[in-house]
Amino acid sequence: MRKVFRYLMLCGVIFLGTSCDQSPEHDSYLPGSHAALSQIRVIADGWKPDLPYEVPEPGTYDLPRIRAAGGGKVLGPDGNELELGNLMGDKIVLLTFIYSSCRDLNGCPLATAVFYKVKERFKHDLELADKVRLISVSFDPEHDTPEVMKLYGKGFEEGDPQWMFLTTASENILGPIISHYGQMVIKEYDENGEYKGTMAHVLRAFLIDMSKNIRQEYSVSFLHDQLVTADIKTLLIEQGVLTAHTDS
Repeated sequence: MRKVFRYLMLCGVIFLGTSCDQSPEHDSYLPGSHAALSQIRVIADGWKPDLPYEVPEPGTYDLPRIRAAGGGKVLGPDGNELELGNLMGDKIVLLTFIYSSCRDLNGCPLATAVFYKVKERFKHDLELADKVRLISVSFDPEHDTPEVMKLYGKGFEEGDPQWMFLTTASENILGPIISHYGQMVIKEYDENGEYKGTMAHVLRAFLIDMSKNIRQEYSVSFLHDQLVTADIKTLLIEQGVLTAHTDS
């Protein structure tokens, strides 16, 4: 699934609605892919290039302070231990929780797709690109080792805005982190009690300001790059980094 998803991303099929002339490494990874693509555009709005309504102008509205963002010990792609809270405060942070083997199009693949599009929106703006940090933390530390997360994020982490793909050393360490963000995860087992490698969870993404406060929580219904970009710019205006009423 990861290879199919990455193939579609690189070809621009999901993000831009364009066609792809290249063939994937292994055709066996594409059974029913055309049928799957026909369904993508009728599910979550985050897969669509544009929203069916007008997005508010950045700075014309306020984002409430929901609560303080949480921290915890995480591992970077090289296995180095980091404090999640220390990755906040200097930039506007967009945080989500994923796992690499997720097969729900409206779950982790959607979060990664929207984060990718947000990065694309900011990367050519030299004044703003380094004021934003994207963070994807794994739900599945047993499988998603630092090496796996490094592979998952390959090609996405380069340049600004910075995009970090993190995991934790164990589920015990992960537990308090996801609990703070109200994220419940249920492992799925087959009839023999064997773990299927899939998890039930509700997609959430969190927008965190430079004072380490959560200012917006996105569900699957509202996770769209146009909305997220407007909210990030609204916080940058609040911080005095950006002038109100600029083009969004």
